[in-house]
Amino acid sequence: MSQPQAQRRADRWLILAVVCLVQLVVILDNTILNVAVPSLTKELGATTAQTQWVIGAYSLAQAGLLIAAGGFADRYGRRLVQMLGLVFFGLGSLAATFATDPGQLIAARAGMGVGGSFLLATNMAIIVRTFDQDFLPQALSVITGVASLGLALGPVVGGVLLAHFWWGSVFLVNVPVCLIGLVAVVKMVPESKDPHGDRPDLLGAVLSTVGMTAFVYAIIQGPGHGWTSGRTLLPGAIALVFMTAFLLWERHTPHPLLDLSFFSDPRFRGAVSGGVLVAFGLAGSLFLLTQHLQFVLGYGPLEAGLRLAPMAVTLVLLNLTGVGMRLTTKLSAPAATALGLSLMSAGLASIAVLGHNGSYLGIMLGLVLMGGGVACAKPAMAGAVMTSIPPEKAGVGSGLMGTISELGNSLGVAILGAVLTVGFAGGLPAGIPHAAARSLPEALAAGGQGAAHQVHEAFRDSLTTAQLIGAVAVLLGGFVAAWLLRTSAEKPAEQKPAEQDTPVAA
Repeated sequence: MSQPQAQRRADRWLILAVVCLVQLVVILDNTILNVAVPSLTKELGATTAQTQWVIGAYSLAQAGLLIAAGGFADRYGRRLVQMLGLVFFGLGSLAATFATDPGQLIAARAGMGVGGSFLLATNMAIIVRTFDQDFLPQALSVITGVASLGLALGPVVGGVLLAHFWWGSVFLVNVPVCLIGLVAVVKMVPESKDPHGDRPDLLGAVLSTVGMTAFVYAIIQGPGHGWTSGRTLLPGAIALVFMTAFLLWERHTPHPLLDLSFFSDPRFRGAVSGGVLVAFGLAGSLFLLTQHLQFVLGYGPLEAGLRLAPMAVTLVLLNLTGVGMRLTTKLSAPAATALGLSLMSAGLASIAVLGHNGSYLGIMLGLVLMGGGVACAKPAMAGAVMTSIPPEKAGVGSGLMGTISELGNSLGVAILGAVLTVGFAGGLPAGIPHAAARSLPEALAAGGQGAAHQVHEAFRDSLTTAQLIGAVAVLLGGFVAAWLLRTSAEKPAEQKPAEQDTPVAA
């Protein structure tokens, strides 16, 4: 769908800087806890299940509310919703910093997830309404690069903080950023809203929130309790019922929260599927690699975090030098998507094969390839999503982008984590129960010193298998996404004039 030509704002780059700051702190919290899990377990006395919920509560609240938050932003104003998000995120971070037991920390993380959903549902929308067509590709390249950078930098920042401070510092660092962001948003970010947003789709918001929350909950429960257990199947069934009801309602209501006609555009479908795959490969590989570096190669949290830095450095260099932006603007969306996801797949394969026996050079090569792949593919897919929907629905589009990332993150950790667990259980020496495959320390404790070498080998082999499966999934899915985008380019959909937001924000 066509986009109206926006008025060029003189302060557009300052607005982009503010939105990027907000984006960075939200995305960092998706991975910053990976290296803090041992400290949390020790100092708070958290069980394995409680530790999982400290991480999962954030994703659960965030993913469940993203679509509804996008619709809320379109109706009431994107700047207003971003301000509310910063307040929720800051207060949640402050509560998490001084939590004294796992229950308090889980509740605080859920509050942070609510704030994060408001922020992710408005960031991309504000950018689309601030930049005109000449500079929008550059802005999208920067903000998607920052999002990926946050995911990659999480373990590094977490490792540095834990090396010098207590575990609460990984949350406390968010508070001043939220305060600075709140002041900057009030002073610089323009307000915009949907001119036809006077009839909120409350039922659609409830159905989507319950359905998405139940779906992510089922994904979180699956690896630990089994995919056929009641604790997985029940929320899965609830998700199926509520998401089916949501889709049926959206098809018939005159003012839908999510216009399903978006999915009739192959460009939109290709970008959505590609976005899921980028998040799947990135989150799943970091989840596996963090364990590989700490449990197999014996690095501490800071050392492990620093050894993940090549991906972040690659992203920074490609974005700051403008190489990534020039590449994605010169290539078509299908070509950029295919190239980016192929590089990500090659990176996963390099980590799996060349890093299997502890070669860090192989791991570093894989991280560099993945960084290049993300820098190439993600801006192209973000642009395809945001320019294939009307600008007055930019909040819903931004929420969808966040939902895509959260689903990909959850699926990457859950599916590749499940492959790791199954392979590890099958490779354990006789006499060690399969239940001990939930973690390497449990298996080592159950097997004793005599079986330590075999247990480590089984864990290393299962890591390699999981990473190779991830590489194949990203590669094949990338070709499908590129084909859908190419189909759209060859058979463009009928263009419809889009209505301006009110008041004009760009």
